[in-house]
Amino acid sequence: MVSGSVSLEGLLAAVSGGGASCAVVSTELCPSAGWHAAISPAVFPGAKRDDPPRYAFEKRFWGEDLRYVVLVDGKASQLNRVEAAQQRALEDGDSLLARVPRIVVSYEREDGLEEFSDWTLPHRAFDGHIRAGRVKGTPVTQTEQYRAVRNASPRNARALLETSPATLVYGGWDASRRTRQGRWPSALVGEIIGFCLDDEPALKGGGRADPVAAQVNVAQNELTVMLGEQEAELGPKPAKTISEKVAKAKKGEPVSASPLGLGAVPPTLGQLAGVACERIVRSQVLSFATLRQIRFGAGVEGDAACRALLAAFALDGLARANAELFLRANCNLTEVSPAVLTLDGRGGGDVELAVPSVDEAAGLLAAALKHAESVAGVRWNGVAMKVTGNQAVIAGAVDAEEAGAGEAGA
Repeated sequence: MVSGSVSLEGLLAAVSGGGASCAVVSTELCPSAGWHAAISPAVFPGAKRDDPPRYAFEKRFWGEDLRYVVLVDGKASQLNRVEAAQQRALEDGDSLLARVPRIVVSYEREDGLEEFSDWTLPHRAFDGHIRAGRVKGTPVTQTEQYRAVRNASPRNARALLETSPATLVYGGWDASRRTRQGRWPSALVGEIIGFCLDDEPALKGGGRADPVAAQVNVAQNELTVMLGEQEAELGPKPAKTISEKVAKAKKGEPVSASPLGLGAVPPTLGQLAGVACERIVRSQVLSFATLRQIRFGAGVEGDAACRALLAAFALDGLARANAELFLRANCNLTEVSPAVLTLDGRGGGDVELAVPSVDEAAGLLAAALKHAESVAGVRWNGVAMKVTGNQAVIAGAVDAEEAGAGEAGA
């Protein structure tokens, strides 16, 4: 039974000594088309480059039974969705999120400036794109502000709070540093799993139809011209395939133009099919215990205010991310019932609270910020650390298909 809503007072109590361990938001989901429909879980590359992609299966308890589950959306992907939701709100002009400190890296592209922030870069404040850049001509790693960020520790994380609070909430690891590596576990984690009968997905057929011609063969010299016209925009793999075919063919000899997407591809039974699930659960955990390990040099009351601010920031992102249920193609999901927020009351005395809406979570964040300004001197004034990206990074960029992907289904 719901006994109230999340309040600033509740957050302050949770992030203070002896407070709740965590808040859990659980949501029962189902395929939008009905339980007869299969869904496409997250896809992962094989262990070796030429290994086929696969789904992630493991065993979990359902009541007293140990059952197979498939990972529909993993921890990294769930956090990315939270950050992306806040990033979209920022781009749409949200005045409150515009006050949150960020690190922004910009790259010069042919069509203009492209920006990335610690809300979207995988390693947050310690991402390689940031470390490779410059601030007003000075290497980032040599600036006083960034040195303070890297030297922050759980004993005093004020520099991170005022430069990249996203790192404190969503996690980051300064893995490339020789000493004093910052290791910040994510205070917010989540996943979506689907209970299924086994761990052997079926295969489905796939092909490509061409309404113009089932097969297109082009003379060697004409294909060379076509390749030259498209080469600047072609990925490395098709360009290499065509170049090899052209090199082997004699002048004027017909060569298949299939690498350029011309002609049909016969269907083959070699692609991963969807997975039928009998239950789909999304679980998201905000760990107050994790936040309680951090201090900010503001005294007991001030430190609690800073932690509550971070917790409110996490709940804001969670509310925005959960307002959308888009995961990927062929994975359309619907809520079976309202989400449930359970606050750990310690000693087994859990308390069920109403899950805050986007507006309610934003109001909570505004209240937490005002309180942190008052008792801890926090100043979130929308000042972003502007980093000019190293153009050598853009010059050396390789398409994901060539480099291999992580959670490809994300």
